[in-house]
Amino acid sequence: MKKITFLFAVAILFISCKNDKQLEFTTETYTEKSTLPCTENCPVVEVKVPIAKNVPVVADSINKRVFAVVSGIIYFGEKPYTSTEYTGLLQSFISSYDALKKEFPKDTFGWEGKVEGSVVYETENVLNIKIDHYTYTGGAHGYQGVRSLIFNPKTGKIIPNEELFNDVDAFTKFAEQKFRTAYKISESDAINSTGLMFEDEKFALPMTMLFNEKGLLLYYNSYEAASYADGPKEIQLTYSELEPYLKVK
Repeated sequence: MKKITFLFAVAILFISCKNDKQLEFTTETYTEKSTLPCTENCPVVEVKVPIAKNVPVVADSINKRVFAVVSGIIYFGEKPYTSTEYTGLLQSFISSYDALKKEFPKDTFGWEGKVEGSVVYETENVLNIKIDHYTYTGGAHGYQGVRSLIFNPKTGKIIPNEELFNDVDAFTKFAEQKFRTAYKISESDAINSTGLMFEDEKFALPMTMLFNEKGLLLYYNSYEAASYADGPKEIQLTYSELEPYLKVK
């Protein structure tokens, strides 16, 4: 009887340890180049991404979401490629270049695609992955930007603004005040009075929000609130300022 009890206790301990596995990340790098003759500005695409491991369901959810964002960046044409893994995605990008180069050998400039993802913030309740990216497929300039994915590390699901903040409208009003102060826009003036490009002349939270040691960075990519020439806009909020608004601690 004692032996059975002992074995049962060991089994429970084993299961408990197995369930207590911590989410871990490794960085994987993927690179593709064109095989067509090239002497300068040779097309290349490189992707570095954090890959979640150790907790299967959670890791799978995170990895799929990161891939979805990358596939929405590395493509050419009207819609993203149908590839379901990074190697195929990069090969499709280079294949698009090769096809265009063969059709217009003198008019096609070297393409470039670069994506670098990293875990920038991690607590019991928040996992924040930042994705820096740059692509060039012709034209006057390429496009550079930053994406942010804020996950619940227990589920692997994205935390929407409604679950991130107690009151999204109240937080938006507070953020607008901080934005107007930072960029010297009077409360009596329209938000676009200094040449900004907020849709419908109405302030909005950015698509990219990043947690850091100081608090939360609100980051507006080029074209989101201002022209490419004016560059990105950002405001840093401290945790003391965020305390009345953050639902996730």
